[in-house]
Amino acid sequence: MSPRPSRAGRVFAPLLAVAALIALSACALCPTRLPPPHPHPPAPAALSERLAELAKGFDGKAGVAVEDVQSGWIAAWDGQSLYPQQSVAKLWVALTVMDAADRRLLSLSDPVTVRSADMSVFNQPMQKMLVDDGYQTTIDGLLAWAIAQSDNAANDILLREVRGGRAVRRALRQRGMGDIRAGESERALESDIAGVRWRPEYSFGQAFWEARDKIPLAERQARLDAYVANPKDGASPIAIADGLARLDRGELLSPAGTARLLQILALTQTGPLRLKAGLPVGWRIAHKTGTGQDLGDESTGYNDVGLITAPDGRTYAVAVMIAATRRPIPDRQAFMAAVAAAVAAQHDAG
Repeated sequence: MSPRPSRAGRVFAPLLAVAALIALSACALCPTRLPPPHPHPPAPAALSERLAELAKGFDGKAGVAVEDVQSGWIAAWDGQSLYPQQSVAKLWVALTVMDAADRRLLSLSDPVTVRSADMSVFNQPMQKMLVDDGYQTTIDGLLAWAIAQSDNAANDILLREVRGGRAVRRALRQRGMGDIRAGESERALESDIAGVRWRPEYSFGQAFWEARDKIPLAERQARLDAYVANPKDGASPIAIADGLARLDRGELLSPAGTARLLQILALTQTGPLRLKAGLPVGWRIAHKTGTGQDLGDESTGYNDVGLITAPDGRTYAVAVMIAATRRPIPDRQAFMAAVAAAVAAQHDAG
């Protein structure tokens, strides 16, 4: 005969059962655990060799990654190192906004009033829209400014709308996006790189440049070197290319969110002489550029990443990132165009 349970056992057994049910319910609410990544098939040897040739021949630290969206192979050069993203990181803010829209935490049609106090630094063409009462737009309008025009103020407002960088990092983490750092506002990132303390007046005219020029040259160089070595907005070319491929495959957002973000990326007006310049007639591109600060003849964070599509519909995710170089702009653009041309040539070769 089984021994009769003790009084303590009779008391705690129901409590343990309730605790177990609570734990199971809590687990049901946890994010789904991502499956382990599938092994990628081998990339075409000729393309890998061509990317290595181009990167080695470029005078500067450069990384490249190309992923075939359909088959999943990845060809890369220095593809796992962290490179400064600069405005490429706007892509992940946009992803977070679209995710919030998918979850009905906001609507792309929500009205937003942009005021002078919302301005950021460097490129912000939206500033010309300001009048005495501000500029009336929507979340969707801000996305178009941030991606297609690379407007820094629009990006910072969107970051505020999703409640900051923590939300961006959470969205990336939940999707298993790999080595991508994001969530810094343009104000904070560029001020930190330059070594200045942000002030609202830096949003207008040449005030930011003038404040930056007062920083001792040695200090500016040290800060810029530190940023390139360990960028707060760093990402690996492979992680970016894979993220773009997954976006195109519809793995990151709802069908509607995916379609809208890809549509905005296709409207990008910056960097027409980067990747786009290397594409043959009939190819399409949806992309995001990034351009960092200069010091003397040294340029940092010069990038272009995107999805290029052949006339037959085959799509490739491409990330070309230059951490630092002293080569002039035409040489940087030519390097990026040559990568796009190499991908197109590989496609045509079959």
